[in-house]
Amino acid sequence: MVLMSQPPDLSQGLERCSTCPIRHRAVCSYSSPAELTRLDDVKFYRDFEAGQEIVGEGEPTPFVGSVVSGVVALHKTLEDGRRQMVGLLFASDFIGRPMRNTAPFDAIAVSPVRMCLFHRREFETIMTDSRSLERRLLEMTLDELEAAREWMLLLGRKTARERLASFLMILVRRQAMLDKGSMANGSLITLPLTREAIAEYLGLTIETVSRQFTRMRKNGTIDLPDRRTIRILDLAELSGIAGEIVEDFNTRGTA
Repeated sequence: MVLMSQPPDLSQGLERCSTCPIRHRAVCSYSSPAELTRLDDVKFYRDFEAGQEIVGEGEPTPFVGSVVSGVVALHKTLEDGRRQMVGLLFASDFIGRPMRNTAPFDAIAVSPVRMCLFHRREFETIMTDSRSLERRLLEMTLDELEAAREWMLLLGRKTARERLASFLMILVRRQAMLDKGSMANGSLITLPLTREAIAEYLGLTIETVSRQFTRMRKNGTIDLPDRRTIRILDLAELSGIAGEIVEDFNTRGTA
């Protein structure tokens, strides 16, 4: 089921932009009260089940919007039918591109997803009148470009252990951003992907991913309460494996 061919569903809980849970990270985070009112007037919400297509590659894109909750996977299909996961979108990330008529990727809901959507032409009109909206969208686009370059390094040069650690650090960092908190030992994160999907995303085999999870657990870096939950026991060690520095690292909540 493709989002772009469906009429807007206005029946789902309409939150105000000023009280939105992703307000501090979304495309509207710099918007003034007057701009939020304009966005409120044209937005609508839609929910997607895990596995449901949000938009298909090459399809018309009359809508753009933000992920309010859940995780979305971006896939690219080659001419011979092979498909590769090329990105993940989390809460507050933006789907669609103003001034672009078609979708460059398949966007698939990995978990139950709620989207805050705008008709593309209406959003473009508001964006033209709003320097703050333009600025935030530019920042998000540059962040996405930087993340893509880092991912090229990960796939090209990092070991399996380093790839998995980098993936876990992405999840830890995003959760801290959305919770407006610090990354800390004892943090619990939910894996948005199955082992198979993680392997596809990292360019590894399922067996390799499972071995690396087991290795990190035995080394005391993480704990695995269940297959979809990770407890971070040693954030400094995890960030070191990933080749990152956690500037705001603290030990509050240590397990």
